[in-house]
Amino acid sequence: MHTRTQHNYNVIRVPRSKAKTICPIFEDTGYPYHGLGIKVGDPFALTYKYYANKHFSFGVDLGRSASGLYSGYYREIFGEFTRPDTLQENQSVVYLTHKVNSDFVGEIKVLYHMKADKISQGLQVYAGLGWEWRNLNITYNYLLNDGILDNKIGFLTVNRFTYGVQGTVGIEYSYFKMPISAFMELETYMDLLKDPGFYKIQGGVGLRYIF
Repeated sequence: MHTRTQHNYNVIRVPRSKAKTICPIFEDTGYPYHGLGIKVGDPFALTYKYYANKHFSFGVDLGRSASGLYSGYYREIFGEFTRPDTLQENQSVVYLTHKVNSDFVGEIKVLYHMKADKISQGLQVYAGLGWEWRNLNITYNYLLNDGILDNKIGFLTVNRFTYGVQGTVGIEYSYFKMPISAFMELETYMDLLKDPGFYKIQGGVGLRYIF
C-alpha cells in the first residue's frame, strides 16, 4: 500500500529594491531612475542621467576637455588674441608655445532610448541632441618681432568662453548583479559663438550607479 506525501513549498518574494540587483535594472514599472557616475574620454567628466521613462532621458556632464586633442586648434586660434592695431610699423607677433591652465566643459542633452535585447540582454541604444559650453584659460608664449634685431619673448594669458550644439549616439548596458550601467557614446560638437562652423568629434566610456 502506497501513501502519498504532500509537500508545501513557499514562494520566495523579493522586494523590488533587492530584485534589481539580480535582474536588469531598467524595469518598465520602475521609472523614473537616476544615474550618477564618471565618464572617461573627451571630456573627462562627472555624469548624471535622469531616466524619465523607458524611452527618454536627460543627461548632464561636467568636466575637463582632453586638451591634448585640441593642441593644433589652440595654436590656430592664437590670432584671436593679438591685435594688429597695437603693433608698430614692421612689428609682428609669432606663436611659440602654449599651456592650458584649465579647459572646462559642461553638457546637457536629451536622449531617446531603444531596447536592443535581441542583440544582448540589458542592452540599449540611444541618440539625441544637446548643448555644450566650453571655458578655456590658456597662456601663450610668443615672439614679438620688430623687424630689426630687438626681438622680445612675451606671455599672454587669456580666457575664452564659447558654446555650441551637440549630437550624441551611444549604447548602454545594464545586465549586472549590481545597480550599475556601463555606457559608450560618440558626440559631435559644433561651435556657434567664437568659431562658427568648427566641429569636433568627442566621446567616451563610463559607469553610472543607478538608483
